[in-house]
Amino acid sequence: MSLDQFIFEMLPEFEEDLRNSVLFDVPESFPGLKEMINYHFGWTEKTVSKQSQGKQVRPMILLLSSMICGGDWRKSLPAAVAIELIHNFSLIHDDIEDQSELRRGRKTLWKVYGIAQAINTGDAMFSLAQMNMLKLGNKISKTVGFEASQKLNETCLKLTGGQYLDISFENKSEISRDEYFIMIGGKTAALLAASGEIGAIAAQSSNNNRLALRSYGEALGLAFQAWDDWLGIWGNEEQTGKSASSDLVTGKKTLPILYAMEKKGDFSEAYQKEGSRKDRLEELINLIENDGAKEYTESVANHYTEMALLSLKSLNVKHPDAYMALVELTNLLIQRNK
Repeated sequence: MSLDQFIFEMLPEFEEDLRNSVLFDVPESFPGLKEMINYHFGWTEKTVSKQSQGKQVRPMILLLSSMICGGDWRKSLPAAVAIELIHNFSLIHDDIEDQSELRRGRKTLWKVYGIAQAINTGDAMFSLAQMNMLKLGNKISKTVGFEASQKLNETCLKLTGGQYLDISFENKSEISRDEYFIMIGGKTAALLAASGEIGAIAAQSSNNNRLALRSYGEALGLAFQAWDDWLGIWGNEEQTGKSASSDLVTGKKTLPILYAMEKKGDFSEAYQKEGSRKDRLEELINLIENDGAKEYTESVANHYTEMALLSLKSLNVKHPDAYMALVELTNLLIQRNK
């Protein structure tokens, strides 16, 4: 089976369980809460677009990881739902904290319903995630449910820690690359690592497989973010959904920018000048490339990609097709710039 075949088989059942959690786990006495969750997921439109629903990468990693380790992916569905709910809980809160007005081509939840109700909706998703992880315990075993819940909550602390660092960076004039990697390790990599490891937990697999899938997810998250930072300067609007080189214009502290700033050369001086960066965009791109930031970012992405694939090679594979599908998914995620 190919990745597309696994997606065709798994995602409809996953999406049904996700919708059912909102429909049945949220009390009928709170219809407005359901409405806001439905809006965030893009379920209120007559035609539901895949863009409004998100890529659902993390649930697929979890379900494929469970299969690779010899588990029944259908029994792992509650964990996949929990992971997706946590991801979206974090997106709702991030949009408020970043004052982002658009998400997946639509107005963000807080722009439609207000900040207070958006915070409340995110909190509801967090609670629904906990409930779904308890369902995993009922489907497999209480021990599995406990271990998966523990891993989920450890991950939530890493997510919020990464977001804390990201927000704190806004008020710092200088940030080291070491600090940056700690931040994205929490904000981007932690949930991908948990997706892989919880898949192994649901399959009641070995510690070796748990560690390998955790390491895979961590490396994948770092590679994914490095490519995302690359796209923020050298990607086109069709790929990124935002204007070209927008990270240079907004002053976002991304990996290539931090690398070039550490050089303290012409780019650093030009980047910190007063006035609009948009008017000097071509100059800034030339200067950051002269400092080697483009090649450096590519080398970081490639390094962590290799680490992710090496981690997969250390697995004790019970389902070869699922393994190849996860490798295929990995390559799709990290080659978005090509």
